[in-house]
Amino acid sequence: MSEDLLPIGRFARLCRLSVKQLRHYDELGLLAPAWVDPDSGYRYYRAAQARDAMSIGLLRSLDVPLAAIGQVLAGEDPAGALGEVRDRMEADLARRRRVLATLDRVLAEGLPQVAVTVRREPARRVRVERDAATPSSIPEATSRCVVRVLAGGVPMGPLIGLFPLDLAEEFVVGVATEDPSGPEILPGGTFATATHVGPYDRIDLTGHGLLAWCGERGHTPAGPVREVYLTVPGDTPPEHLVTELMIRLEDQ
Repeated sequence: MSEDLLPIGRFARLCRLSVKQLRHYDELGLLAPAWVDPDSGYRYYRAAQARDAMSIGLLRSLDVPLAAIGQVLAGEDPAGALGEVRDRMEADLARRRRVLATLDRVLAEGLPQVAVTVRREPARRVRVERDAATPSSIPEATSRCVVRVLAGGVPMGPLIGLFPLDLAEEFVVGVATEDPSGPEILPGGTFATATHVGPYDRIDLTGHGLLAWCGERGHTPAGPVREVYLTVPGDTPPEHLVTELMIRLEDQ
C-alpha cells in the first residue's frame, strides 16, 4: 500500500464530508477510492482526490443532482450540465412565485366562487399543435404550441388551450384553432363554462371553482379542459385578460 494513501476517516475530515457520504459517492461511481483493502474492504484515498471530493460537496450544497455532478467531474460539457440545472431551478422558482401569488389572492378573497353557465356546443373542425409538459412547464409548453399554431396561418377565431383534467408527472397539452380543412374534430356536447378575468397564472382558481360546481351537482366532467383565449396578451394588460373555461359534462 502506498504511503500517500489516506484512510477514509482522515480523508473525510480533510474534505469536510462524512464517511457515509464518501461511501455513497463510491457506490454511485462519482468518487472511487484510490485503493480498497481486499481483506477488510477499507477504503483509502489520495490527497489529490480532495478537490473532486470537495467539488461534489459544494455542488450538492447547491442542490445539483448527482447525475449532473457526474457529468461535471467527467468533463462532459460541465457548463451545459450546470446550465440545465439552473434553468430547471429558475423554472421551479417561477412556478413557486405563481403559487405564492395565487395563495395571496385566496388569503385576500377566500376560496373561489365562480358564475357557471351550461350550454350546448357544436363539434368543430380544428387544427391542433401539441407539446409535452410537466406541471411546472405548462406555460412554456403552451407558448410553444401557440407559436406553431400562428405559424400555420391566421386563426379564424380565438385560440383554444386543451389541458388534461388530471395532471400526471408528464402529459400533453394542446392549442387548437378552428379550421374548416383541419384534420381533427373537437367534440361538441353540453359544457359547463366560467369566465376568468386576469393573468393566466391564476386560471387554476377559476378552474377549481368550475370543477367544484360540477362536483356539487353530481356532474361527471370529461376532459380535456378547454381554455378559450378571448383577448390577445400583447394588446391587453394581464389583469384584463379574458379566458373562458369549458368542461364537457359527460353525463349530459
